Amino acid sequence: MAMPISQRVQKRRDAMRAAGLRPIQIWVPDTRREGFTEECRRQARMVAMADAADRDLTDFLDEALLDLERDA
Repeated sequence: MAMPISQRVQKRRDAMRAAGLRPIQIWVPDTRREGFTEECRRQARMVAMADAADRDLTDFLDEALLDLERDA
């Protein structure tokens, strides 16, 4: 006879715990939610504008690119 789902799940959880792991719950944005894409775009524009205005970041990235070219 097949083992009930609840017993299989418990067996798996017990095995994971025995392996030194523990369960956690992670909440992530619902990508299906109305307005999600527009909010991503809005935030990306804000970051891009902030990055464009940050001269230190631009200098750092330019120097990193030169380092990569020198190592190639």
